[in-house]
Amino acid sequence: MSIKKLGEILLESNLITEPQLSEALELQKSFPGETIGRLLCRLGFLKESDLNYILEQTGKRKKLVDILLAEGMVTEEKLEQARVSSKKDNISLGKSLVKLGFLTEEQMARTISAQYDLPFVSLGTMQADPDFARFINASYAQKQQIVPISKIGSTLTLAMAHPIKLTELKELETATRLKIIPVIAIESEILSVQQRLYKFQQASSSLSSEEEMNLDIPDSISEILTKTDFYDEPDIEDEVKKVTERDSVIVKLVNKIIYDAYQKRASDIHIEPYPGKNDIIVRMRIDGRCKIYQRIPYKYKYAIPSRIKIMSDLDIAERRKPQDGKINFKKFGPIDVELRIATMPTVGQLEDIVIRILHTGDPIAYESLGLTERNMQVFEKAITKPYGLILVVGPTGAGKTTTLHSAIARINKPETKIWTAEDPVEITQKGLRQVQVNPRIGLTFAAALRSFLRLDPDVIMVGEMRDEETASIAIEASLTGHLVFSTLHTNTAPETLTRLLDMGIDPFAFSDSLLCVLAQRLARRLCKKCRRVYRPEAAELDEIIAEYGVEQFRANGLVPDELTLAEPVGCDECGNTGYHGRLGIHELLECTDEIKKLIKKRPEAEDIRQRAILEGMTTLKQDGILKVFQHLTDIHEVRRICIK
Repeated sequence: MSIKKLGEILLESNLITEPQLSEALELQKSFPGETIGRLLCRLGFLKESDLNYILEQTGKRKKLVDILLAEGMVTEEKLEQARVSSKKDNISLGKSLVKLGFLTEEQMARTISAQYDLPFVSLGTMQADPDFARFINASYAQKQQIVPISKIGSTLTLAMAHPIKLTELKELETATRLKIIPVIAIESEILSVQQRLYKFQQASSSLSSEEEMNLDIPDSISEILTKTDFYDEPDIEDEVKKVTERDSVIVKLVNKIIYDAYQKRASDIHIEPYPGKNDIIVRMRIDGRCKIYQRIPYKYKYAIPSRIKIMSDLDIAERRKPQDGKINFKKFGPIDVELRIATMPTVGQLEDIVIRILHTGDPIAYESLGLTERNMQVFEKAITKPYGLILVVGPTGAGKTTTLHSAIARINKPETKIWTAEDPVEITQKGLRQVQVNPRIGLTFAAALRSFLRLDPDVIMVGEMRDEETASIAIEASLTGHLVFSTLHTNTAPETLTRLLDMGIDPFAFSDSLLCVLAQRLARRLCKKCRRVYRPEAAELDEIIAEYGVEQFRANGLVPDELTLAEPVGCDECGNTGYHGRLGIHELLECTDEIKKLIKKRPEAEDIRQRAILEGMTTLKQDGILKVFQHLTDIHEVRRICIK
């Protein structure tokens, strides 16, 4: 297999044209020491930033070690000695080589400049213009080992000990509104110029990364906001510059929002800036319902999204298209939680941010799923089968993955090999081999499932059946001796069967593989501390019985005169909502012989539903009503989440 040359990669990336490459190759004959990338930049055919990106992504950049060996600057023995020293002292290999006296600081800096095709400059006793201090914040310059040394027109020359990330460079260009030219200089000379420019000593810093990580969480948002000045409509670039320089107010503000959301058991945070001088609305989804948490002054409408994008390593300069990222909040605050970030451009050059709080941890106990006795028995029988297909269905946020993990925890034993493909991996278990799917690189659910079949599994869990291909492979796997768990976005258990048949699934193979379908919803649980139990009036009870089904209600053996209900009240424990936590409401369809016969005939969902009810299935609403009589929730919650 031939390795692609840089020119070919640049052509495939549409960064240059064939004539441009030919011209550069012709010029290279006169300058054999020059790289093709550098020549393309000098000819004006390629941007420095694009060249750097391609070199980093494709691994085409020469390694520092290879350059040092090729130039005869060090020997293998000296390199090995430096490697041992660098691990011992926890410093880079380059610093170790200088520390041991194998290279001078200038030799190392010149090698780095050659590695990255950047000019080398000797700062010596350079006196930087004091006005340059306004372009780069002192603490940020010290942390990144950079210093501005020249400004001509709208171009700023930035000396650095080692090239900073391309995204950081773009942030600085956006913040300063200047074109930045990076150059390499000796680290000690950079420090000397910094000290003259910023008048600080090496140890000082207004807000180091360590301080940022251990920031105290203030008691309230207002405590942060009262310490800031109010001014007119903010400028995008000015606000981004503040964030780039790690403005402590914005850092504390974002940390406080995330911390409060975690403490309030929120699943999502919605940050919604509005055009003009309208406040930013911050909403939190708690127990499945959104509520306004805080209104923040409009002055932060650019700064807050930018700060969150920096935390999640997103492109701060890109405001025209949606972006996705993740944050390990342990790096920034006092709680260990993972956050999933999604941005969406809105009118007025603004961006909405939605933060999903991933409450990672162990699965909940199987007995705590809230299944009725019949459902528990049927589900237990299905998950202990040696092979077959088990589906858990419902809308987004219905707790499908939680239920699957609880079921898998029940059968997770050393003698059982279990593979899972998830997006994202939220719940972890010892003994499982868990895979995070990544469609961008082709690792889809279908691809992961196909690979699992070659890894000698007993049990397979596929996060979601998104298409016919995934469903077909799952059914095939379940027919060849594997127990397969998966989820689907459908409303009810009977609808799931017709949806899969409509996808083009073979009804005969499907009917043979299916063990059961569990449809579920999450209802808000009544607060145990403040709920009020009462005896309903006859009219209210009759209405509930009619919704359940009069004949089926009688068959359950429930006595109307003995039934009581509960209603929400509100207290400090539940935030005066009357609800605290959520519980599952289920509909479990067992794939009996009669259901298998029906599937082969491609029936309507209603036909399957009627047959399943005859065989003992309790519908979602019926299961919810039973939990209303147990004082776990109220009838209004059940009606809200159940259609029928």
